Amino acid sequence: MSTTGVMRIIPVMDLMNGVVVRGVAGNRETYRPIESCLTPSANALQVACAFRQYFGLTTLYLADLDAIRGHPPNTDTIRTLANEGFRLLVDAGLRNLSDADRLAAARADQLIVGLETCTGPEQLREMCRQFGSERVVFSLDLADGRPIGDLKPWRGRRPSEIAAQAVDAGITNLIVLDLRAVGTGGGLSTLALCSDLLRELPGLDVITGGGIRCADDLIPLRNTDLSGILVASALHDGSLTPADLDAVAGNHER
Repeated sequence: MSTTGVMRIIPVMDLMNGVVVRGVAGNRETYRPIESCLTPSANALQVACAFRQYFGLTTLYLADLDAIRGHPPNTDTIRTLANEGFRLLVDAGLRNLSDADRLAAARADQLIVGLETCTGPEQLREMCRQFGSERVVFSLDLADGRPIGDLKPWRGRRPSEIAAQAVDAGITNLIVLDLRAVGTGGGLSTLALCSDLLRELPGLDVITGGGIRCADDLIPLRNTDLSGILVASALHDGSLTPADLDAVAGNHER
């Protein structure tokens, strides 16, 4: 669990059609290549290098949106980023152990199993057994606070019920992400749920994000036990500066 007052800022890269796109509210058909004050390029390696150059950030969350929609994962990009020294949390729509093997072989550091594509708690149990609980991350995917995906294999439909089953399956690392908040600049909507989960499930590492606008949105998070915050738009548009991250997040990587 994170030390109180110290958390990681983890840049998000949404990859679609071979380039980094700006995700807004989960409406993937409208996503377009990013426009960033950090780099003129939407190439994944160039964007990652800009995060490292300007912010000193080398741990990245990579969402392979093509793979999430059922296409093969972009293992070439994952391998290229890993070879350049980036630590990667990768969501590529894992549906089975074979998918996970491909990501592991491409040197993804942590394998994200999203509720959106997960086949149920038994899949999580198999993943944890095969790759170890430290390497497997469960993403509690929400839309306006409600879990999304095929919920039939789960007992109950409340986020806390699903999270508890994930922990029972061996999960120790959890991402809580409301897709409707992503890229909207509407502020973080998941903090109350994260606080409940941290209280109810001791020892769980929790990362959240979606809607972060500026340093003021991070200040209330300093005294929580959150392990990290996912951010994208506020880095690209200059709303968060390196000084903000030093003052608010105290990144281990700096």
